[in-house]
Amino acid sequence: MRHALPLLLKIALLVSGTASAQDNADSALVKRGEYLVTVGGCHDCHTPWTMGSSGPEPDMTRALSGHPQDIAIKVAPTVPAPWGGAVSQTNTAWSGPWGVSFTANLTPDPETGVLRDFTEQQFIQTMRTGRHQGQGRQILPPMPWPNYGRMTDEDLKAVFVYLRQVPPVKNKVPDPIPPTQ
Repeated sequence: MRHALPLLLKIALLVSGTASAQDNADSALVKRGEYLVTVGGCHDCHTPWTMGSSGPEPDMTRALSGHPQDIAIKVAPTVPAPWGGAVSQTNTAWSGPWGVSFTANLTPDPETGVLRDFTEQQFIQTMRTGRHQGQGRQILPPMPWPNYGRMTDEDLKAVFVYLRQVPPVKNKVPDPIPPTQ
């Protein structure tokens, strides 16, 4: 029995070291995802913009929450030729020949976050196919899913893991508005 304590101590240290290694791996994955979301320009459209002291800037209190639910857009704006589209002041609603698209709430809010029902595989398929959950409706412009679809599986997994741990923001984004005939 006198050897049991050192053995238990060794096991505890091994388990603790494994947990620490896993924590480091998870942390590295989150950091990689944060980096990819930043350089990939996700905040450019999914974080509402506001007027700051130096001009338009992302409102990081609503980071990645998509088009603000309190800004109602009911019809596509009329855009004179030769312009092919329009964008809202918040940079979260886009209008063109496809109708009006609204940037999604990418936060993990359990009621309003678009990824709340996605599995990691569905997220990857969404980026590869340009379809909601990899099989639903088409993702509308200006979402550059063909570019993100060229990311490695490891990079897309890192983005997914990062998005799952950002602060949730309750914000119900409206459904797209179809084009007028």
